[in-house]
Amino acid sequence: MTQRVEILGTGFDAVDLESAVRRISAMMTEPGPHLVVTANVEMVMLARRAPDVREILARASLVVADGVGVVWGSRQLGRPLPARVPGIDLAERLCREAAGRGWRLYLLGGAAGVAEAASARLRARYPGLLITGCAGGYFGPGEDRRVVEAVRRASPDLLFAGLGFPRQERWLAGRLDALGVPVVMGVGGTLDVWAGRARRAPRLWQTLGLEWSYRLLREPRRIRRQLAIPQFMGVIYLERARAAVPRLRRS
Repeated sequence: MTQRVEILGTGFDAVDLESAVRRISAMMTEPGPHLVVTANVEMVMLARRAPDVREILARASLVVADGVGVVWGSRQLGRPLPARVPGIDLAERLCREAAGRGWRLYLLGGAAGVAEAASARLRARYPGLLITGCAGGYFGPGEDRRVVEAVRRASPDLLFAGLGFPRQERWLAGRLDALGVPVVMGVGGTLDVWAGRARRAPRLWQTLGLEWSYRLLREPRRIRRQLAIPQFMGVIYLERARAAVPRLRRS
């Protein structure tokens, strides 16, 4: 693990999309298992008050900046990250890599039929992609063992879990060894997009880093979650001001 850039207590790997893919490719041949986390502003703020989430992020093999807010914060603090790495973009690049390298993929998450629909579309988009299993994400604690055993029987190299934040990170971290998968990653609502059940923001919104606002317009109930953004900005400005005080005293 390389030295990380610390943003409000969460360490981020200084990678862009392509270098993240290279890192994950290397993990396939290294001792594992490995947890990849795509962390946004909301996760950073949760980690400040949830010790278990903070520990999950600290122990993850790779933590990428999934959102323009994290990159903005890193620049404000004088520790700039190279680029944001949207989780859906990373997942799609890994699908392309999997098709070319023969990695086996497992899809877990979404309502009934979502993972299967996503699987069919991914196979059409990436010829040669091996998807060894699919399962829905609406299962209770009593079904954990069944789900873990199904994944183990499928013997994938890569597991995408779309269980929603922070459930997917907690679930994956707590069962990392039991799953026996070289690389696992939470993908949030990506399976719904792949299945055609949800729509991603238009390209311009993506380029401007405004995907969060597009989702908010389409899903107003997310407003409470988005309150993490102004909270994050306030803490960043406070941290920057604190860092400036010693410099002013020295001058």
